[in-house]
Amino acid sequence: MNKIVKIKKGLDIPLVGHAEKVFKNLDSTNFAVKPTDFIGVIPKLLVKEGDEVKAGTHLFFNKYQERILFTSPVSGKVTEIRRGEKRLLEEIRIESDDKNSCVDFGAADPEKISREEIVEKLINSGIWPLIRQRPYAIIANLDHTPKAVHISAFDTAPLAPDYDFIVNGQGEHFQTGIDVLSKLSNGKVNLNISDKTKAKEFLSARNVILNSFSGPHPAGNVGVQIHHIDPINKGDIVWVIDVQSVITIGRLFRQGKYDSSVIVALTGSEVIKPQYFKTRRGASISNMVDNNVKEGDLRYISGNVLTGTQIRADNYLGIYDSMVTVIPEGNYHEFLGWALPGFGKYSTSRTFFSWLTPNKKYALNTNLNGGNRAFVMTGEFEKVFPMDIYPLQLIKAIMYEDIDLMENLGIYEVEPEDFALCEFVDTSKTEIQGIIRKGLELMRKEMS
Repeated sequence: MNKIVKIKKGLDIPLVGHAEKVFKNLDSTNFAVKPTDFIGVIPKLLVKEGDEVKAGTHLFFNKYQERILFTSPVSGKVTEIRRGEKRLLEEIRIESDDKNSCVDFGAADPEKISREEIVEKLINSGIWPLIRQRPYAIIANLDHTPKAVHISAFDTAPLAPDYDFIVNGQGEHFQTGIDVLSKLSNGKVNLNISDKTKAKEFLSARNVILNSFSGPHPAGNVGVQIHHIDPINKGDIVWVIDVQSVITIGRLFRQGKYDSSVIVALTGSEVIKPQYFKTRRGASISNMVDNNVKEGDLRYISGNVLTGTQIRADNYLGIYDSMVTVIPEGNYHEFLGWALPGFGKYSTSRTFFSWLTPNKKYALNTNLNGGNRAFVMTGEFEKVFPMDIYPLQLIKAIMYEDIDLMENLGIYEVEPEDFALCEFVDTSKTEIQGIIRKGLELMRKEMS
């Protein structure tokens, strides 16, 4: 064990709707690869509607980095190439043929091939985009070698899936994936676990440094973990990857194919039977939620309630997401809501009385409980932001685009998810994650 870190600042939001630890195979025939999932990618198509594809067939590449390829998660037929405003490519929809035919990329022992051969295999299979880099929270640059690789083996977000449960029985693939990653970095592979982690697949992993974390959310955020292990300075490159993507890499080298299988948690107060589903990346969530959600106006989220993406009930799972959340919409106004005692309501302050029942869980909705207000200093951000960074000052520096000040305040260390709790507790109702994304894009444009 290399480091033991105790996170004291943060907030665990007590929501109803954790997934029961049971698996169900999800029978889905509709899939989609969404170029919008990949920040900074300008897609150039390699297929057209009606084309037959296999799992691993190249669908498009990045215009500005042509070696980075994106592939089909299943075999079948391209049924629709969906575009949005200004002909923005939004989705490549594929109807599965249930044959699971795969392109053969060839199995290989990562210990017996070179780093260049490993990179080429990851590129050709379309798995490379699963590796992301900091700064900027984008797909890892092929031309860079990171100082370290970080894997967060636990998630503290509201209703987050249990990775001990997900990794069970997949230890060989996970270890092979780590062996691959260990040859991609000049530094070391950090496997960051919770002090409650019990999975032997994590605890007995080789070629890694185990770091243990405890504390409330966002202790499970990889950015918080990096900050407390080895902070990112100007010029540093660090790669991050999630547990299921490590397993996907392991399958590629052990089986020679792109196996896009993932385990997804269906969670939320409006789900009748929250549970885990075994499916593939980009699957339609319709079969998950059909006859399994309550009536009413609902919000479907690919991801968690703090950082996820709003989708429809017939839309598709995001490429990096391991959960789907369903909560009530909050499109209503409550007369004198600010003046009522608020019994049964949740509050991070003592505005209401939730602090008297700390173990109670809530079915929260999307209502902002107020409109945009002046951006004022309240001290609330500092209570939930466990980095040695001034969050409010960094946000303001981004808003008036002071690049030098942004650098001095730690822009290279963060990405939008690190500010999700700040956005949740913000009395000004500011879209803070959008501001952080804008700042990162400005830095990427100016510094690249």
